[in-house]
Amino acid sequence: MAFNRKRLQELFASRAILHGDFTLASGKKSSFYINSKLVMFHAESVALIGEGLQDLARDLDFSGAGGLEVGALPLTATLAMARHAKGLTLEGFFVRKQAKDHGSKQRVEGVLMPGSRVIIVDDVLSTGTSAKLAVDAAEDAGAVVVAVICLVDRKAGARELFEPKYVFRSIFTLSDFGLK
Repeated sequence: MAFNRKRLQELFASRAILHGDFTLASGKKSSFYINSKLVMFHAESVALIGEGLQDLARDLDFSGAGGLEVGALPLTATLAMARHAKGLTLEGFFVRKQAKDHGSKQRVEGVLMPGSRVIIVDDVLSTGTSAKLAVDAAEDAGAVVVAVICLVDRKAGARELFEPKYVFRSIFTLSDFGLK
């Protein structure tokens, strides 16, 4: 099945874009907020997101994907499902904001082998600071980060942070929703 970007865009527009006064993770103020969780836990959207992430990454050489908790958890799972449906494998992982003080005490959870080629996934990126934490943790664990892929790029510096060292791609930008 081909990725239906238009349908995912409709779902984002109707479910995830909220208007009001918001403070973003970057600390900047905004008159709108993209609450991607309202899309990432919706059945139709999940399938479309997996297809979209797979579509964006189809030309990349990678064996793993993950990112910072909490946003990367559903994204990694849906990408793994989309790849499995195409007969491809994927090892998923996620990066804790802080290592646990019990159990394995790991900051990176899942299978992330040294030397493995991975992509970092995130839902909405502004400056890219949160995704950079995941990039750094994956590289500290010995992985080779080949790309950073997000659902929505707010065009507030994330691309500039990651390129040209990493491939940077997004399914949408603010202009896809008539926002600035």
